[in-house]
Amino acid sequence: MRKFICKVILSFIVMGSVSCDEDFLDEKPIDFLSSSNAYLTYEDFQASINNLYYLTRDEFFSGSEYRPYDYLYGTDIVFDGQPSTRRHTNMVASYDPTSEIPAVHWDNLYKIISESNIIINRSQEAELTDNQKLEIEAEASFFRGFAYRTLLYLYGDVPLITEEVTSPKTDFTRATKEEVLNQIISDLNFSGENLPSINEVADGKVNSLAAYHLLSEVYIAAEEYENAVDAASMVINDPNTALMQERFGARANEQPGDVYWDLFRKHNQNRASGNSESLWVIQFETDVLGGGSVSTSTSGSYRMERQHAPFIRNVRVDGIAPFLWPRSAYTGGRGIGWAVPTEHFSHVVWGDDFETDIRNANHNFVREFTADNPDSPIFGQVLSTENPPEGVDTTRDFYPYQTKVTTPFNHPEGLYADRDLWILTNNAGATYTDQYMFRLAETYLLRAEAYLNLGRTTEAAQDINKVRSRANASPASPGEIDINYILDERLREFGVEEKRRLTLMRLGLLYDRVKEFNPYYADEILPKYNLWPIPQPEIERNIDGNLEQNPGY
Repeated sequence: MRKFICKVILSFIVMGSVSCDEDFLDEKPIDFLSSSNAYLTYEDFQASINNLYYLTRDEFFSGSEYRPYDYLYGTDIVFDGQPSTRRHTNMVASYDPTSEIPAVHWDNLYKIISESNIIINRSQEAELTDNQKLEIEAEASFFRGFAYRTLLYLYGDVPLITEEVTSPKTDFTRATKEEVLNQIISDLNFSGENLPSINEVADGKVNSLAAYHLLSEVYIAAEEYENAVDAASMVINDPNTALMQERFGARANEQPGDVYWDLFRKHNQNRASGNSESLWVIQFETDVLGGGSVSTSTSGSYRMERQHAPFIRNVRVDGIAPFLWPRSAYTGGRGIGWAVPTEHFSHVVWGDDFETDIRNANHNFVREFTADNPDSPIFGQVLSTENPPEGVDTTRDFYPYQTKVTTPFNHPEGLYADRDLWILTNNAGATYTDQYMFRLAETYLLRAEAYLNLGRTTEAAQDINKVRSRANASPASPGEIDINYILDERLREFGVEEKRRLTLMRLGLLYDRVKEFNPYYADEILPKYNLWPIPQPEIERNIDGNLEQNPGY
């Protein structure tokens, strides 16, 4: 017995000596991913970068039924046809520090930053070639700068994190606008210098010109206007870019149509279609795993058709519906009439060019709808939003809308309930095209804005007229150019394509423009809404620091 006890004691001593070894309790993952083995090879880093593209698409286009459209609702371009706090009606509730709207975007954008930081930090120690390290760091730096730019416009001063956070942290503080801008400019300059040329990357990948385009915008925010001109000029003067002037793509021979219409047809967003105007295009592939778009549901898709096209199903003339619904036609697919254009957007901004600007042609901005229900006594007749039938609801059911949000006569095959009549199933409502994040027309308008701030209105007018000339719009004169002219030109050129909130909040003009041009929100808008609140849960969790709330909240 004594010998057995001695053996037991000895075994405990041996075990104790082993347990004191620093590596004894270290987990060595062999057949599963962990933080220690997920970033070893070039392929590992590419998988993480692919997730940055996914997170970006999720934030701006496909994340939910509501949140991507926060960049439009509550601005000067649209109002909610079926009033709901989730679409910014009742702004006090929508922008409360405890509400969903500011919290979701804060979380999404910091996820992009967190993953970018991990990629940048881990790439320095990984067994990669120098070229691979540079490529990975440049791409991740772009996304970090892109996310911080968005946070800065939405919330103002925000915590600046440029290192991987590996343990709980509860002492964040807000960096100044200047500090954040300096970091963004540093990231984007590095990306512009080290990302591949636009003609060397696959469609959808960020490139040096996408970085310089964004850098031009951020330089304007930093009031470095000469630098903004220089960055925009690098994009405009690149031999691989040009505004599209002639019709192109698979539907180029269709009528009605024009080059502006072609820009928004399926597959035409990418450079592979011959589009030299696109700078960065967010990719959607229908019914492909991870493609972000399915024909069996709108879930996970970009649902701009559903949001912006009118709820034309409800229109009645003499008690009978003149339109088939939902139909793949110029009646708007399966729209339900939420993102309704303001009068300023649908009418005022067009001025004397209402009939001549191709961006306002009926196939681009529909105002005349042809009755297509054979059972209707007015079958084949045209109904106009300019002179609507008596009793028709023009708030949600019958109003002008932009066809860039839909694919008339070109929805996915799986969505047709009756192919002969182009009738769609109830699963329709998504926009089945790739989506522009940046295109060259915006670069011209950014450079025009920088020129305006430098007092060089002649050059500003020249850049604006590059865009207007393509649209067959009358030229702007230098004396007309001010920031409101440029903002109106952005409405004409980009419409619901633009992330309008970012433009207005960057300029601090959200309150002014909504108050003047969107009567549906005019009584609710307050000057403090030029910035969103810091989400209250972030403040409460930050127990060892001070995340000061924005003024007025």
